Amino acid sequence: MENELLKKIKNNNFKISVIGLGYVGLPLAVEFAKNGFEVYGIDIDKNKVKNINEGISYINDISNNELLDLVKKNKIKAFENYNILSEVDIIIITVPTPLSKTKDPDLSYVLNAVNNIKNHLKKGHLIILESTTYPGTTDEVIKPILEESGLKCGSDFFLAFSPERINPGDKIYKIKNTPKIVGGVDEISGKLAYEVYSKIIDSVIIVSSSKVAEMAKLLENTFRAVNIALANEIAIMCNILKIDVWEVVESAGTKPFGFMKFYPGPGIGGHCIPIDPIYLSWKMKTLNYNARLIEVASEINTNMPRYVVQRIADILNEYEMSIKGSKILILGVAYKRDVNDIRESPAIDIISLLSDKGAIVYYFDPYIPKIQIGDLEIESVELTKEVLKESDLVVLITDHSIFDYEFIYKNANLIFDTKNAFKNYSEKIYKL
Repeated sequence: MENELLKKIKNNNFKISVIGLGYVGLPLAVEFAKNGFEVYGIDIDKNKVKNINEGISYINDISNNELLDLVKKNKIKAFENYNILSEVDIIIITVPTPLSKTKDPDLSYVLNAVNNIKNHLKKGHLIILESTTYPGTTDEVIKPILEESGLKCGSDFFLAFSPERINPGDKIYKIKNTPKIVGGVDEISGKLAYEVYSKIIDSVIIVSSSKVAEMAKLLENTFRAVNIALANEIAIMCNILKIDVWEVVESAGTKPFGFMKFYPGPGIGGHCIPIDPIYLSWKMKTLNYNARLIEVASEINTNMPRYVVQRIADILNEYEMSIKGSKILILGVAYKRDVNDIRESPAIDIISLLSDKGAIVYYFDPYIPKIQIGDLEIESVELTKEVLKESDLVVLITDHSIFDYEFIYKNANLIFDTKNAFKNYSEKIYKL
């Protein structure tokens, strides 16, 4: 089976299926299709399937023209069911791995995909998990389920883990030029996964096992979460000490060795940084180890929206206003600059907290036309002189490149800048 599949891969004679067509899966499917491979996408969201088959992209990084061209060439087709798996050679899983309400790993999307794969598993299949998870998932959870089919991993079918490294909105690092890690549950599986990704990615690195690959992904994002938490706590300290934290970070950044700049902010968002470290922390708790640094970092980052609301209260108080009844305009609700994604966005918590305290809150974000907070649906307002002048306080949460900062500055009464986007202005600006 190994030699037969390897020959197909070497000869570019394989078909591929990507399960989960979101911010990770769709760009990956498009990249394979652009390189001439037939890609069959699977997603439980009927709207996504319909849009893809009509050449309509719902992700900023993929244009409609690019997707439509691939659809017309029959390089990409999307399905709601798994029947197509009997016709493919490679299956890549890119479904969400969120946290439950109790902050435990929720592998339900992965397990649903794996159980469906099991029902269509055939000899020669290579299955690759890209969804971020705790060490041991691929080998200890997925492999036994697939072997319930009666097929043996490493001889009948092959299994590997390769962490996704998609960075939405990044204009420089795309799939092709971002190095890719692969780790098989056995040597053969790792080698096959390496060959597959080498067809579309410039640099592919094989590690010794799927566990190493899983842990490497968690290290990447735990590193970021911990350092952002440090920057956030330094920001809180600097506010108490009446020191400009942004100047402090830039000054420290002049050191050419032993320091890496991380910036504070209103909280962390997206599907990776707020969640991935918790997967590792949870795994260690099952082994009677408390990952203290991760827990403290998570606490600091999670509390930043509350800190931002407290700072808003302090700013308004200086002008003999309270949060209750004040008109507050939030600029940017996406979790990061220049994306249309609000997953885990701190802006949602900030708006919710302000609303609970009686503020009249509205927002402007050209990428997010509306948001849902509880039972309340809020639509983005138009950013006009009148809206800015009528607002008691403008709070910048997401520093989109498209914002006209000079226009905002000229027409706003007061600005609370959590991203240092107004660094060239001084009057009526309050920094994080």
